[in-house]
Amino acid sequence: MSVTSPAGFEAAGVAAGIKASGDLDLALVVNRGPRQDAAVVFTGNRAQANPILWSKQVAADGQVAAVVLNSGGANCFTGAEGFQTTHATAEAVAMALDVSAGDVLVCSTGLIGEQLPRERLVAGVATAAAALSVDGGLDAARAIMTTDTVPKTSARSRDGWTIGGIAKGAGMLAPGLATMLVVITTDAELESGELDAALRAATRVSFDRLDSDGCMSTNDQVSLLASGASGIRPDPELFTEALTEVCTDLAVQLQADAEGASHDIAILVEHAETEDDAVEVGRSVARNNLFKAAVFGNDPNWGRVLAAIGTTSAPFDPYAVDVTMNGVRVCSNGAPDRPRDEVDLTPRAVSLVIDLKAGDASAMIWTNDLTHDYVHENSAYAS
Repeated sequence: MSVTSPAGFEAAGVAAGIKASGDLDLALVVNRGPRQDAAVVFTGNRAQANPILWSKQVAADGQVAAVVLNSGGANCFTGAEGFQTTHATAEAVAMALDVSAGDVLVCSTGLIGEQLPRERLVAGVATAAAALSVDGGLDAARAIMTTDTVPKTSARSRDGWTIGGIAKGAGMLAPGLATMLVVITTDAELESGELDAALRAATRVSFDRLDSDGCMSTNDQVSLLASGASGIRPDPELFTEALTEVCTDLAVQLQADAEGASHDIAILVEHAETEDDAVEVGRSVARNNLFKAAVFGNDPNWGRVLAAIGTTSAPFDPYAVDVTMNGVRVCSNGAPDRPRDEVDLTPRAVSLVIDLKAGDASAMIWTNDLTHDYVHENSAYAS
């Protein structure tokens, strides 16, 4: 269940010596065809790492032969030397696979402002190319981990075609994709424009709804590669549905592994005037440190929910809102309903439903609580 689940793909994960720990730190995913259609979405951060600048050029024509990813260094704010390292990495992949460097996406994750060891990267590419296998997807998923504690993989199959994916990310999880590197593959036969439309539709309601800590990364990249090896052309709508399932599965796995978190909070905003309004309201709660700290303390402080949503521009009457926490409606029409001590917040999973009573639109936002461990981890790990 990974990027090598669809036909036409091989992958590898190796230790190139980038991480001082000696752990796997370089991954390679290769599309063997017969087609090499692709689509990519990138971080919304204006501060973008060298691999993003390179990969945007590669993705422009919708053709991608391979993706090379490293952990252990973001290669961001590293100047011309850093861009040359990205270029050299792509050239090494091109040489090893006999493809064009202009068809090789490059992804990096780790510490900002430090040069990557170019010679080790180039040597690691050769090692990874020699290790490519249809069973290499899990090693590739492990090789892109930073503060992640577990690899993230997913796959879905339909009528003769399959979608598979790997992801990394445990911190800086906010819209603009989160601090994630994601590679998704499919053996369906679709052109790059169709892949782009499907990917944007899927990320809009999955990765872009993950708002763990309100921080946006410089290196986010979600790539979708299609080999066409199944020989089957699916209905684009059905493909988008399956792709959304894979993206949502990976997003929830990222949420569950968020740095230091002790609660996974699903915020459903319903009966908003528009979907954008629902997203704005949900995100206002997901980024409210008072609410997130209360959940960490197992305190169903619903007043902090109303205070947070009152800062938005979404049209609704604050004195008509209902709030339900883990199945208990604690607020009805902007006033107390059931006693808050009926809410059990000891389980890791927390459900928050906010009924705006302003329309028919809804949206789900995923976040986490704010914990001592989160502060400790982000003070001990430079990012």
